[in-house]
Amino acid sequence: MAAVFFGVVILQVLTSVLSFPSGAPASTCVDMMPRHGGILPQPNPAPYTIQTSSATLQPGQPITVVIKGPDYSGVLLEARSGSDTKALGTWQTPPSNTKFLECSGNQQGAITHANTNIKNNSTVYTWIPPATAKSIFFMATIAQQRSVFWVNVKSPTLTQTGGGTSLDVNNSAGRTATPVLILLVVLMANVHCLVA
Repeated sequence: MAAVFFGVVILQVLTSVLSFPSGAPASTCVDMMPRHGGILPQPNPAPYTIQTSSATLQPGQPITVVIKGPDYSGVLLEARSGSDTKALGTWQTPPSNTKFLECSGNQQGAITHANTNIKNNSTVYTWIPPATAKSIFFMATIAQQRSVFWVNVKSPTLTQTGGGTSLDVNNSAGRTATPVLILLVVLMANVHCLVA
């Protein structure tokens, strides 16, 4: 009986150590897979969506992110680009019950839970794009509880604005310059005729 009791105590200690109630470890930054003692992610589609305050991004302009769906207790949230697993940009002051997680050498590269208190649709995360970002998406692992979680919950892709504006300015300048050049050629031809 003592051996069974000792085994149960050891199992509970290992389970609590493996479940990371105070946030995801840095080792999960790349694959975003919780290390919940052999528990696999849910195979069905996640009941969550990631909503952003904008469909476009501008370097230095904050974007707010909300995870919509049922209440959740655990989270790992990053911004990424293409097939790269590097965490991009910087998260601003984490909301209540969350904290920064250093990923890709970036101390504010990800957000994770600080405890198992409930987070919900009113939990708002704020992210600042880096100057080099052309397009990004947000990727999350979301846990309703230790044994029920989803990985690879992805937002729509946000693209950088501003490229079209400079082209419009250049095109506008080109459209203005062409008539001026024609007028100048006509005037020069008239001056040449008068001198001759």
